[in-house]
Amino acid sequence: MTKVPVVTFNDGYQMPAVGLGTFQVRGGQGVNQILAAIRDGYRSLDTATNYDNEGAVGEAIRQSGLPRSAFFVTSKLPGKYHRYADATMAIQESLYRMGLDYFDLFLIHWPLPKRDHYVEAWQAMIDARARGFIRSIGVSNFEPEHLDRLVKETGVMPAVNQIEAHPYWNNQRMLAADQERGIITEAWSPLGRGSAALKEPLIQKLAKKYEKNVGQIILRWHFQRDIVPIPKASNLLHQRSNLDVFDFNLTPEEMTAIDALSRADGRIDGQDPNEYEEFD
Repeated sequence: MTKVPVVTFNDGYQMPAVGLGTFQVRGGQGVNQILAAIRDGYRSLDTATNYDNEGAVGEAIRQSGLPRSAFFVTSKLPGKYHRYADATMAIQESLYRMGLDYFDLFLIHWPLPKRDHYVEAWQAMIDARARGFIRSIGVSNFEPEHLDRLVKETGVMPAVNQIEAHPYWNNQRMLAADQERGIITEAWSPLGRGSAALKEPLIQKLAKKYEKNVGQIILRWHFQRDIVPIPKASNLLHQRSNLDVFDFNLTPEEMTAIDALSRADGRIDGQDPNEYEEFD
């Protein structure tokens, strides 16, 4: 079993340097896929209310036979629950669905600045943390101005910002902004969606050089940028290979070359956090 390094948050808690994304992993089949990942060494499991699979993730944890303390569990608050009272109840309902007593990490899924209730949601999460429902609190898809407003109005800096990052959208601007604020950056869709990035000649060349697959090259690139990737993988071979990225190093020149693949229009679905209206 691969030993996965850990990263340390600004609040002192730690999480594994690679997590399992569970978007579109549902039902009994989903439970089996997550169980397989747990057997292969995954301990960080990332879900969300809007994934409609918190129950499956919780069931996989129970069926694993491992203690709750062995896992790092993340879930996320949807936009329709940004009001303080709604957020407070939604956090508790998520725990009930999963059959857990606490979350290791809970994130605001999107800032939705047009609705402008994300500070309310953040305060609800601060209070839920004080009550023991959450250990670490963070955000997802937040821009620098959103982060700074949270701190200005509540005095509490997020531990994590989970953002879109992959070779076609390296999001260096947000990575730097997070680092300046002492925030750990996670990457959703770290391999991109679809197979385009996996067919990049540069990445295929590096895979051949290091005797790795293309996904492993991209995940290693994230790791060396101090980003925690959260790849989704239902295929057992992909699950295993996504953990096997800690025994080689890309050179600075290779890192720069992958960085250069980033495009101005590289977002997967053009989801600008200042404009995007999260699905309900």
